[in-house]
Order: sequence, then C-alpha cells, then structure tokens
Amino acid sequence: MAINKNKTPMPSQSPGERVKNFNEVPLGYTQEQAVAEAKRCIQCKNAPCVDGCPVEIDIPAFIKMIAEGDFIGAAIKLKEKNCLPGVCGRVCPQEDQCEKVCTLARKFDPVAIGSLERFAADYEQGRGKIKIPEKTKANGKKIAVVGSGPSGLTIAGDLAKLGYKVTIFEALHKAGGVLVYGIPEFRLPKSIVQREVDYIEKLGVEIKPDYVIGKVHAVDELFEMGYDAVYVGIGAGLPMFMKIDGENLNGVYSANELLTRSNLMKAYDDSYDTPVIKAKKYAVVGGGNVAMDSARTALRLGAEKVYNVYRRSRKEMPARDEEIERAEEEGIDFRLLTNPVRIIDNGNGWVKALECIRMELGEPDESGRRRPVPVKSSEFTIDVDVVVMAIGAGANPLLTSATPDIKLNKWGYITVDEKTGMTSKKNVYAGGDIVTGSATVISAMGVARKIARVIHESFKYEK
Repeated sequence: MAINKNKTPMPSQSPGERVKNFNEVPLGYTQEQAVAEAKRCIQCKNAPCVDGCPVEIDIPAFIKMIAEGDFIGAAIKLKEKNCLPGVCGRVCPQEDQCEKVCTLARKFDPVAIGSLERFAADYEQGRGKIKIPEKTKANGKKIAVVGSGPSGLTIAGDLAKLGYKVTIFEALHKAGGVLVYGIPEFRLPKSIVQREVDYIEKLGVEIKPDYVIGKVHAVDELFEMGYDAVYVGIGAGLPMFMKIDGENLNGVYSANELLTRSNLMKAYDDSYDTPVIKAKKYAVVGGGNVAMDSARTALRLGAEKVYNVYRRSRKEMPARDEEIERAEEEGIDFRLLTNPVRIIDNGNGWVKALECIRMELGEPDESGRRRPVPVKSSEFTIDVDVVVMAIGAGANPLLTSATPDIKLNKWGYITVDEKTGMTSKKNVYAGGDIVTGSATVISAMGVARKIARVIHESFKYEK
C-alpha cells in the first residue's frame, strides 16, 4: 500500500479570526483524519520514536489502536506511561523528540504523533469513559510532592499507582503549575489541564492548594508529619530582567506577571476583575516560547502593534517553529538582531519608547549559538506603551532558603545526584526546572518518572 508522504493537516482557526479570541488555535483531528494519519505509521520493529520519547510511551501500539478505530484503547495505552496526554499532545516539542526520529521522516513527513496523542486523549474525555487503573495495595509509605506542575503531577501519579499515599502541596490556588499560569488558553485550554489534574486525583493523590512550603511548613516538618520522602518540583518561576535603565517604569512587565494575570487570573475576560494594562503598542523581549506566548497574548488583549525584540537571528530562536510561524501569521513584527539598551520615560513614570541597538553574530558561545555583538553607533528607538521581559526565569529561593541543608549551584538551582535525583538531604528528591533551569514540559515529566522508580526501589524491600 502506498504511503501518504505528507502529514494529515489539522484544521485550525484562521489568523484573522484567532487574534480576536483566546480559543484554542488548532481544532483537533476528526475521527477520519486521525485514522488516516495513524495508518501512515509503518509499525517498524525498532520503533526509534519510543527512544525519542522522554516518558517512554509505546507509540506504535497506541497509533495502531487508532488506525483500527480503538480510540479508547489508545488513550488507555497512552496513560500507562503518561498521565497528561492531553497536555503533551498540545505543548510538547515532538518535532525535536519522537517525530524527529520517526523512520518515515527519512523520506517523508514523520507521523503526527503529537496530534494523534491529543486526539486519543480528547476522544476519551469526550466520551466520558475515563478508565482508572486498578489500585495497587497500599504499601504504608507517604510521599510529599511540592509543586503541582508537570513533574509534580507525573511523579504523584506514578507513585500512587505503585501503592503510595501521595500528597501534593501547591502554592497557588489551582493545580497545574506552569500549565495553568504560564501557557495561554489559545495554546493549552485550562479545561484540559483540569481534567488531567482530576485524573491524578482519581488515582488517589491528595492536592492541597494555597500551601507554600517554605512558609506554611518547612521541608523538615513534612518528615515530622509522617512523610517518608519529599519530591521538590517547584519549577523556575523567578522573573529575570535585563538590569537596564527604565525597567522600574510603569508599563514594564515580566512575562511571568503578564501571563499569570491573563492565564490563571483570566484578565482577558471582562467578567473577572484582574487588572492588566491594555495598551496600543507592546514590545516583547526574548526569543523563546514564553516570548511568543506573551506577544500573541498582547495581540488578543487588544494591542494594535506588537514587536518581538530578539538579539539573535531567526535561526537561533529557541521557540518552536510552529509557534514562531503562528506569531508571524498573526502579524507580530519581528525585530531580530536587536537588543534593548534603555526604556524611555514619558515624563510621568510610564513607558514611552524602547531604545535598542542593532546586533551582528560573532563566534559561538557556550550555548553553541553565535554570540550577538553590538554594532557601534546603531542605536534607535521603538515607540511602545508596554515592555514585556521574556528572557527566562530563575530559581525561586523561597523553599531553598528555608532548607539550608539542600545544596544549590551558583545559579540557585538545586543540585542532585544525576542517577537518582536525590538532593544533598536524605530522602529529598528534586526534578524539573528547579534542577535544570527552564526546560520543556516533557523533559520534566521524563525525569519525574525515573525518580518515581528510584523512590520505589528505595522502599521496595523495607518491612
């Protein structure tokens, strides 16, 4: 049978339509489209896609089920290894992981693994047939998980299935971590996150919101409360700034603040009282997914003009290609090889303009990307009302400052044993962005799964 060379395209909102709303941009496969795409999989024996998946999903198996019309079976197969398939199908960089090593990609488009994962998860939810796996007999051990982001939810789900009593302590009022405060509705609807959080709870995990470990309780107190091990998955949520003149002006946001107000606190919805500056001209500084999310959010908040200011070229941008392309389609004005040097005051303490300098690329730096070098006497200004700094995030010191015997590296991230994920403090483990710095959802989940196995092995033979 001849193989279709190209991926089955997923329907989506048009650029002109989607910039007027916060609804999800891709609309998902129909059953017919999903089956057609699944049938492109050649079910190769060595299955390199599985090796490319950080959480080790049996990709050929779930795709085969979709091809045969067993959509519920596909969802169940996915959740054997991944408790968050609806999330991962939407935000994971499959193009750099499972799809990148797909055998079909040697000659044609790879199989749309992420789109099929999303389809199966959504189909199961739409039919209301959420199967909860049989619980393993309780083993009497209690695990505290600090943070309910991707890594926290993953390790909690895995350990609950192994018979542990797991409690997640979440600082915010809703579970989900970066999935609820950082990723916009048009890319990851919060109803999707909530249904996956609900699934984790149905596995037997208890979630305690509004619970700041480091303030309400210290890590040591968790052991006094009867927990046998603690997993720290608090992410990297400390905003970073450039330390240039004018960053203290009204109208300067961190991406964290803008996105949290819009996503978690729903500032885009007039029925909520969350304040957010709605201006005509925005400049978003940075080249990652967070920068794309911020720029596209600004458009939807009513901006007439949004500039993306990035110091390197398009080739070096760390954001996913599809997110950059969607931003371009929506009219974001990319000012590449451009670096801010000062934010200009309008005389009343508000942003008036962003002064920038042009850059050129020199030799590669430690990241492997060519280092941007200022072009002498090339300064110019961009008239804007709001500047959003989306240049990364650091380690929040709240928990670690209250736990001085947990060792940190020079950037304030927790140091761990590479094989086990254990910190310098016995029976305290850590994973995700608080260890690696800002990374992907799926990489944090992959590490969490490995640490769950380590914890299980450490208690397995205890009487």
